[in-house]
Amino acid sequence: MPIVFVAASGMVESLARPGGNATGFAQFEYGLSAKWLEILKQIVPRMTRVAVIRDPTSPGGGAQFGAIQGAAASFGVELTPIDSRDAGRIERSVAAFARGSNGGLIVTSSRFANVQRELIIAQAVRHQLPAIYPFRFYITSGGLVSYGPDLIDPHRRAAGYVDRILRGTKPADLPVQAATKYELVINLKTAKAMGLNVPDSLLVAANEVIE
Repeated sequence: MPIVFVAASGMVESLARPGGNATGFAQFEYGLSAKWLEILKQIVPRMTRVAVIRDPTSPGGGAQFGAIQGAAASFGVELTPIDSRDAGRIERSVAAFARGSNGGLIVTSSRFANVQRELIIAQAVRHQLPAIYPFRFYITSGGLVSYGPDLIDPHRRAAGYVDRILRGTKPADLPVQAATKYELVINLKTAKAMGLNVPDSLLVAANEVIE
C-alpha cells in the first residue's frame, strides 16, 4: 500500500530516490536550525550563552543541534544541551542554566518538547530567558518567538502526490520534499513582560505578531 507522509524522518533511504512504497514531505530542513540562533541574537545582542532543549536519541534532534553548533562560534555563544525527554530534568536544567547571565533558550523540534511545552514556556518566562521555539503553537501558548515550517502546507502539497500515485506514479519515483514555507511569529505581550525590545526589522519580517 502506498504511503504519503507529511512529517516524518527515517522512513526512506534517500530523499531524492525514496524507493519502496513511501514518500512525502520532510518537516524540517535541518540546516535552517541555525536561523533560531540568528533570530535570538537579534532580540538579545548581549546573549553569550544558549541552552538548547533537544532529544539526543532522535536523528532530527542531533541534526538540528549540529546545525546550531556550527553557527555558535560566529555568533559568539556557548551552548548547553538539555534533554527534552524528562520534565523534571528540563525544570532542573533550565533553573541551573538561568543562574548565569546573558542566557537564552532554543527549543528544537521534538515530540517530547511539544508535550512539555507549557512547562518549558513557563520556565523560560519565570527565569527571564529569551526563548525561540520551532512552531507557532508555542507562541499562542505564551512563548516569545517561533521560526518554523507552516504545518498546514505539507498537507495541501500531499494531495498532489496522492493524485499522482492514484494515476499510476510509483512512490519510489517521487522525491521526498523539504518544507518550502516557514513562518516567523512573535508574541509582543511576552516580550514586554520580559522587558525585551524586539527590533523593527523582525517585526516587519514577521508573518504574525501577537499583541
